[in-house]
Amino acid sequence: MMSQNRATRRTRPSRPQGVDPQDVLAIQQKHGEARSELVAILSEIQAKYGYLPVEALRIVADRMRCSLVDIYGVATFYASLSLKPRGKHHVCVCLGTACHVRGAAGVAEEFERQLKIRAGETTADREFTLETVNCLGACALGPVAVVDGQYFSKVARSRVRDFIRGALIGPDKVEVTQDKRLFPIKVSCPVCNQSLMERRVTVDGHPSISVAISFGSRRGRLALSSVYGSYNIVSKHDISAGTVVKFSCPHCQARLAGSWDCPICGAPMVSMKVRWAGMVHICSRRGCKNHMLDLE
Repeated sequence: MMSQNRATRRTRPSRPQGVDPQDVLAIQQKHGEARSELVAILSEIQAKYGYLPVEALRIVADRMRCSLVDIYGVATFYASLSLKPRGKHHVCVCLGTACHVRGAAGVAEEFERQLKIRAGETTADREFTLETVNCLGACALGPVAVVDGQYFSKVARSRVRDFIRGALIGPDKVEVTQDKRLFPIKVSCPVCNQSLMERRVTVDGHPSISVAISFGSRRGRLALSSVYGSYNIVSKHDISAGTVVKFSCPHCQARLAGSWDCPICGAPMVSMKVRWAGMVHICSRRGCKNHMLDLE
């Protein structure tokens, strides 16, 4: 496969998966008709089809009584949404100023060389889509690459092959306790400074991060993995893809809200204080794997 020339590896047209109007209507009805739910609706549609088919966008526009132009405006604004079919694995390299001066262009070129495609293209076997963006909101960690939603900082060309292999293996095959990229952290509420660690509930073999959550009419508790880089959770609620969840401190009930929105999907970020100095930020949208560690 890797020996094929560039011309045969570029994106080829494919037949889009058939859109069932009833499925799209069910997704829209679950979230309601408020404009604030549009990103959640589009995210769940993309989770089902792998991209945003125009047939589905027309249905959403009709049900929400807005123009197709408005829908397209949202769909093209957020980097996590795509109007074209993507590969099974999505790779995004930041070429913003901070990343560029640290060699991001060379990282992007190495991904192009390894995958035999250019940025903006998808491999012929539909395994990988490669994209570049002007900023991912993590300038201090550049060069930054995102592979299947997972951020990697200070990326060098020599690591590109490992990223591609890791994506093909899949996240379910990664041993959280053995992957050196992953490490446990201890966090507390940035308002009352009470610990959010819960020893009675473990996730990934470590004490979990216990927070109060609410979404729609549902309320409860959520146990997050304290292993930075893991997205495993324990919850009594079924939180569907695209749902934005409100996080609160179980001690003082203060919202664990960050001061900025996710640069990938636009949902509010959630901020918690890291015990040994710094803050950890995670996206509040289920399915978005944007996270960032700020060290003081």
